[in-house]
This record gives sequence, structure tokens and C-alpha cells, in this order.
Amino acid sequence: MSVRHAWVVSEGGTTTSWFDVRLAFADGARVDALAVLSGADLRVEDVRAQPPLSLDDLAVLAEWLEHPLFEACVAAPARGAPTGARRARPEWPRGREGRRRVAQEYRTAREQGGDPVLAVMRATGHSRRRSLRLIGQARDEGFLTPRRARR
Repeated sequence: MSVRHAWVVSEGGTTTSWFDVRLAFADGARVDALAVLSGADLRVEDVRAQPPLSLDDLAVLAEWLEHPLFEACVAAPARGAPTGARRARPEWPRGREGRRRVAQEYRTAREQGGDPVLAVMRATGHSRRRSLRLIGQARDEGFLTPRRARR
């Protein structure tokens, strides 16, 4: 069983948290649920099961979810936000050191026969356009050879 803190909405003094819950059984059956914590109330908003649950199983579902949801919900208000960042971008230094590292990633990818722009994108977590801008800045700084001969 896994419970994942999906997202949080704060409005005024009220905080509402959503949790994705997944129960997986040994026979391949699974139950996915969406639980909502609003104030002191906890509700199960949506349940999907494969194969479908019988009425008896649906009645027992609350017992299956009770303890893991309680553990996740008690910790959630203390966090105030989901565990993962919305966008996971690696830490990257700014300024001269950042441009030096961009040049290093670029050269390493070229030596290994890979796409240097893609290597910079992976290393920085930025888009292609932003990575090309960083590569251009590294060229202007003198860390990479000029792209074209100037006349």
C-alpha cells in the first residue's frame, strides 16, 4: 500500500490536502483512491478498482485505508506542502561558475559522441532555448570556442 501527498490548496485560513492511495494485492488486483483532508474532515472522493469491488469489499475499504491515511494525514499539516517540488530542477550555480559547468557538460557530451545541447538540458533542468542561451554565454565568456569566425 502506498499513500502519496499529491497537492495542497490554501485559501484564507483553510488548507485542503489531496492524497493518492494505492492498494496492490498479490493476485494482481488493485484499488486506487483519492482522499481529501479539509480541516479535521477526511473524505474518500474517488475509488477505482481492478477488478471491481464487491459490496462486501467496499464496506471493508475504510478499514484497509484507515491506518495508512491517518499516518499520512497527521504528517501533512506539519509539512504544509507536498513532499516533492512542483518541478524538480537540480541546483545549478549562477554566474561564471555556472557557465564553466555548462561548458564542461557540453565538452564531455561532444567527446562521448552525444548531443551537447541535450546534455546541458539534462544537467541544468532548463528548456532547450534556455540551455542554448547558457551555451552562448559560456562561448562569450571564453569557456567554449567561438561558433563562427568573425570577420
